[in-house]
Amino acid sequence: MIVRVPRRLVPALCALAVIHPAFAAQPEAKPYPVRPIRLIVPTAPGGGTDNVARTYAPRLSQLLGQQVIVDNRAGAGGSIGATLASHAPADGYTLLATFATHATNPAVLKDTQYDLVRDFQPITLAVILPNLLVANSALGVKDVRSLIALARSQPGKVQFASGSFGASSHLSMELLLGMTKTRMLNVPYKGVGPALTAVVAGEVQLMIGSLLSALPQVRNGKLVAMGVTSAKRASAAPDIPTIAEAGVPGYQADNWSGLLAPAGTPRAVVMQLYTAAVKALQDPAVHQRFVIEGGEPAPSRSPEAFGEMIRTEVGKWSKVAREAGIQPQ
Repeated sequence: MIVRVPRRLVPALCALAVIHPAFAAQPEAKPYPVRPIRLIVPTAPGGGTDNVARTYAPRLSQLLGQQVIVDNRAGAGGSIGATLASHAPADGYTLLATFATHATNPAVLKDTQYDLVRDFQPITLAVILPNLLVANSALGVKDVRSLIALARSQPGKVQFASGSFGASSHLSMELLLGMTKTRMLNVPYKGVGPALTAVVAGEVQLMIGSLLSALPQVRNGKLVAMGVTSAKRASAAPDIPTIAEAGVPGYQADNWSGLLAPAGTPRAVVMQLYTAAVKALQDPAVHQRFVIEGGEPAPSRSPEAFGEMIRTEVGKWSKVAREAGIQPQ
């Protein structure tokens, strides 16, 4: 049926269409993505965070219909890449592969030039990479309880290696010392690799380091594995207990990697990225690759859940550093 509008009402109806959104034409949302996406990895090629990003990036490209290009921007404990990403346009075309060091940096660096909570929009946690507490076999300890007993009998004499002063390998040990009321001496090296080499050689007695890097030395008898740092046992080494199981209830120091976008990225874009990222992480081939490399795929239940985790991590490590007397440098 055709309804004829009296001529005298036409001007009023036209005006109403201009001022009322129900009558006005609605602009169409711009499609996303329409060009390649840059994924900034704030570490050198070949490291843990880089391997994680390069494992899920190809599947993410397929799901989004645009290439996700890994762009390595290493330096300053991940700060160079994070700063670059924080200044990028909030349009979904620049992402950051964040990692645990970004949450510890505020506790040990005076000026990171970015704020992990304020300057970024969380998308999802990608993977948890358990670390491993190991000791040189010559130390004579077999488990966490015997290590604690030794440290208490010789306060400040047992030495542990770390990747650098204030690194996650350092703060993870400080968390253990604080929870067990023990004292040990930190010996910083220029990277976790050199630190592990020093422990194997007997220059330093123990450390918390990469699970996959340390496992071969455990298997050949040069190192003793005392516990993984994660809340659950690692799929790559289910026979090794967690440190919490081994005698320090509540201990957890995850090495992790996730995905962020600059703050202000539109919600629709964030949710599109979140949905695609979760599907990529749950892909059987991607999942299997992570497990082989010692990781535990752990997509967040929502972007907000990942944001809450980040805030918890920043607060946790700031407290650990403060109680250990570590001053930002």
